[in-house]
Amino acid sequence: MRVEVQLDSACSEPRIIIVAAAMTEEVQALAQRLSDAAPAVLAGVRDGKAEVLEYDALIRVYASAGKVMAETEKGEYVLRFRLYELEERLDPRRFVRISNSEIINLRQVRSFDLSLTGTVCVKLMNGATTYVSRRHVAKVKKLLGL
Repeated sequence: MRVEVQLDSACSEPRIIIVAAAMTEEVQALAQRLSDAAPAVLAGVRDGKAEVLEYDALIRVYASAGKVMAETEKGEYVLRFRLYELEERLDPRRFVRISNSEIINLRQVRSFDLSLTGTVCVKLMNGATTYVSRRHVAKVKKLLGL
């Protein structure tokens, strides 16, 4: 995909035009993502207080006991989204779903241990360890270029 930026002093607000030979899933997803420009923050609740969380600060997002939790360096927060809604909002180049109940921030990964048969062990920067489910191993390996 080629990206061009044209500067025009007469332009009052940014405008995006997608030029393609046909309407593909990729073009549709790109148009949807651009039109639904979600804010780069979300609200998390901890100790009865709502706090603004930046996507960059997220280490992982996971489901536990019927709640969706966000883990950051400051602690854990309850989110008012479902996991699939967060997966749609989060940048797929930085966040990857590793199981039905967890999404991790790739910039918070220390290492991937591929020695286990059928699964992948993920060590995060904060010292936590989690696992890629068998269902998501192929996607993670492709993402890593393996």
